[in-house]
Amino acid sequence: MPDLNLLITLDVLLAEGSVAGAAKRLGLSPSAMSRALARLRETTGDPLLVRAGRGLVPTPRAVELREQVSDLVQAAHAVLRPAQSVDMAVVARTFTLRTSEEFVENFGPALLARIAREAPGVRLRFINKNDKDSTLLRDGSVDLETGVVDPTASPEVLTQALFRDRLIGVVRNGHPLSLGEISVARYAEGQHVYVSRRGQARGQIDDALETLGFTRQITSIVAGFSTAISLARDTDLIASVPERYTAHRRDLFCFALPLTLPTFTVAMLWHPRLDADLAHRWLRGCLREVCGQ
Repeated sequence: MPDLNLLITLDVLLAEGSVAGAAKRLGLSPSAMSRALARLRETTGDPLLVRAGRGLVPTPRAVELREQVSDLVQAAHAVLRPAQSVDMAVVARTFTLRTSEEFVENFGPALLARIAREAPGVRLRFINKNDKDSTLLRDGSVDLETGVVDPTASPEVLTQALFRDRLIGVVRNGHPLSLGEISVARYAEGQHVYVSRRGQARGQIDDALETLGFTRQITSIVAGFSTAISLARDTDLIASVPERYTAHRRDLFCFALPLTLPTFTVAMLWHPRLDADLAHRWLRGCLREVCGQ
């Protein structure tokens, strides 16, 4: 197999036309450069540089190779140099995002509008996220995920916060809770729809109520916040959902829960193999800006 380092040596030799000049440029001794020229002569089957008076002149084969070798060396440098920029206007690529339906409903329109303006050849494929398994990120089936930051998440996955959020209560306009002060007792006495992607029957709100001596009645369990919001809008059910998912809802009455619950951080997650990818980096920037608005 040929030593590709010889290409760089040949490029410098042909450019300098001098063993001493090439040696100085490459930081080699004249004797090392002479040995490199001997290897090049053996590899190419041509003298390449021959003595004429006090200097060296290229053979016809060397003249023929000069431009070709220079192009190859420049191309190699370009391949090995870190990419500096990408023209998203000409990128044709599909990114797969694994996230919840309510995330798409609330942030998808602004994200798609941004992509349509800046990268019309980019297509987003959304798939529903129903667990915290990062296998699809690792095997490359998914390019980006969103979700609540999980301290036990795989260290192999990279994360960056998008926004902080809290749970609030939502009911239909005209619901009894839309009038008067909302106490713990009034909140607990209502009929509730509970969101559990894994089908569990209770969560942190129930634990917080229990410490205060209250129990709420959960009459419906659904897998997503969008469904819970729809049910609350059209029934007397009370839904407790992330505040960011209600930002543009005028058909609901929203209220702070009469409980002390921790806030949480929603983040995006990706595999390290895509960290330096400029198009992927651009997409992450779009998502950060859309969620930060």
